[in-house]
Order: sequence, then structure tokens, then C-alpha cells
Amino acid sequence: MPIASPAEGNFPAYPPRPSALGNAARWLSLGALLFGFLIAIELMSKAIQMLAGEGLGGGSSEMFAGIHNPFAGLAAGVLFTVLVQSSSTTTATIVAVVGSGALSVQDAVPMIMGANIGTTVTNTLVSLGSLSRRAEFRRAFAAATVHDFFNLLAVATLLPLELSTRVISRSARWLAEQFAGSGGGRFDSPIKSSIKAAYKGLLYLLEQLGLAGPSLATAALLLGIGLTFVSLYFITRTMRHLLAGRIERAMNRALDSSGVVPILIGAVLTVAVQSSSITTSMLVPMCASGVLSLNHAFPIVLGANLGTTGTALIASAAQDGTDALSIAFVHLLFNLAGLLLFYPIPLLRRAPLALATGLATLADRSRLWVIAYVVGVFFLLPFFGWLIWHSH
Repeated sequence: MPIASPAEGNFPAYPPRPSALGNAARWLSLGALLFGFLIAIELMSKAIQMLAGEGLGGGSSEMFAGIHNPFAGLAAGVLFTVLVQSSSTTTATIVAVVGSGALSVQDAVPMIMGANIGTTVTNTLVSLGSLSRRAEFRRAFAAATVHDFFNLLAVATLLPLELSTRVISRSARWLAEQFAGSGGGRFDSPIKSSIKAAYKGLLYLLEQLGLAGPSLATAALLLGIGLTFVSLYFITRTMRHLLAGRIERAMNRALDSSGVVPILIGAVLTVAVQSSSITTSMLVPMCASGVLSLNHAFPIVLGANLGTTGTALIASAAQDGTDALSIAFVHLLFNLAGLLLFYPIPLLRRAPLALATGLATLADRSRLWVIAYVVGVFFLLPFFGWLIWHSH
């Protein structure tokens, strides 16, 4: 069944297809944006090292002093991602922090898992567009929350396993060493040299403004975070323009496919646009209108979950050593393990589908369930988890 066209009102209209010259300009701008993104990661990493060098925790910045507890790390990952509305920004920041040495790979694992949970709130917000139409809202809310329940179940299963065996972080470390060399070699390349030169240039400009010591490090950190936000935002916009129309055709193919094809389509689209939110948010109005069933949307969601790990892998390219690459592989292995655990086994595959459908039925009866769900899962649970840990 073909997807309804934008003119029929089910989806936002795509921008007009640009000319060949326009496409060439967009590809060039994309390269510049990716370079800017890597500079931002390097700037954040070095700024954190500078703050640590100023005596904040003897080599471990006090900004991350509470993240040694896994529940605090999980809560931080959820809350930060909910606030910035981008798991890509969260994971890129975590890569920079780990690369700086201020946070260990082991302590960062729960934060990565929390980012996976936090990013799903975007889908829920998109589903509210159908709030006034009961049947449509029920389908939209189920499509939005199936991603939530999959990630919640994956964290509930894999976090205890990781804490008891360290199987994910150890496997990620092994993979990173295979790529980087077991001797802990550095990733020397012309691109990396250019990134370092650009970072030093930005630092020099900040010094010319009269900044020094902690104020210089803080300004560099804030600039790095700002550049990360801006570069990821425009990378997403640029890729969406370049892929205008192709996303719709890919979704059409997914409707006529089964097995791993929808997963691959979801993963490829997400890697291309560097945003799982775009891929999964497109599915919500499709399910709401009845064009796509929840069962057919679910594997595309899982593919998007896998594809979003590409951002952390790209961010790790700006870092030396194996720690940053290790935490990027943690993100990949966690999402891959969740997919392999829940999708092939019918009983487990039905679990997030049944939970999403059940919650959507309750939300259809009373809209208070929507408020309770969003506030409870994305704010109260991580907040109280953080509060309980700090009370001890």
C-alpha cells in the first residue's frame, strides 16, 4: 500500500527537489558541518581536561562526580536527552567526556542507556497532534510508545547484565582495540590534525577576549556544546533536503517487505539523516492514519534505534585512544543486543507491542494517562532515582 502524499495532509510536505548545483552545494555544506561537529567534540573534550587540570577532583571533573552510581548515570542520560530533545547531542557529549578522561567507559554505560530512553519522548509529543480524534490518537499513541517500551525493556534486561558481568563494556573495549590497535595507539590522520588546528584556533580567539584559567575552560566547554547543537541541527536539515522523496520511497518499500528489510531501511534512513527522531516521528502519523500497522512500524523503529548509534561513532573519530571509541561501540552493542533479544523471539517481540497497545487504550479512555505517563517516565522516575541515590 503506497504512502499517502504530503498533499493529502498526513505528513509535512517535503521541500522541492533542488537542482544539481544546489545538491552539490548541500553536499559541500554537509562536509563542512561534519567537520564542525568533530571540532565541537574536540573542543568539549579539551575543555573538560582543562577544568580537571584546574584541580576539580584531581583529574576527574566535579561536574561528573555523581555519575559513578549507575542509577544516577541512567537518570542523567534520560533527563539530559529529554531537555535537549536529541539523543545524538547526548551521546556526542558523552563521547567527548569519556575521551577527556573525566568519565570512565564503565560509568558512562548507564548514561548511554538513559539517552536511549530519553529520546523517545519526541514521538509521544508528535502523537499529541491527533489528540482530538480518538481512534487516530489511539493508533498514534501506540506507535509513539512502542519505542519507549522497547527501550525500557532493553534497559531493564541489559543494565543488570552489564552491571554484573560488564559484558557490553568489555566487548566494546575489545572491538575498539581491534580498530585502534591493542597498544592503545592514536588515530593520527590529516583530518584529525585539521581538527586539532581548528580547536587551537578557537581557543586562541577566546584567549584574545581576555579569558584564562577556569573561565577560558568554561567558555570553551559552552562553545563546544553550542557548536554540537548547531552542527547536528543543520546536518539533520541538510540531509533531509538531500533525501527529500527518497525517505517516502523507502517507507513504501518497507510496507511491502518483511523480516530484516524494514530494520535495514530504518537504520539506513537514520544514519543518513543523523536523527532517529525524524525516522520514528514519521511513523506516528502513518500509523495514526491507518496507512501503517503497529506490527509493521515496529521493525523500522528498531532499525532507527540501531542507526542512531552512528553519531557516537562519528564523534569518536575526533578523539585519541580507545576510550571514546569504546563508549561509541557500547551504544552500538547495546542497541544491537536489544534488537537481537526482543525481535527474533515472538513472545518477546509481542511484549512492547502489547504494552504500547494497552497504554494507548487507557489513554483513549482518559487523557490523564498521557500526562501521567510522560511526567512519570521521563521526569519523575529519573528525578527520584537521582534523589534517592544522593540521599545515601
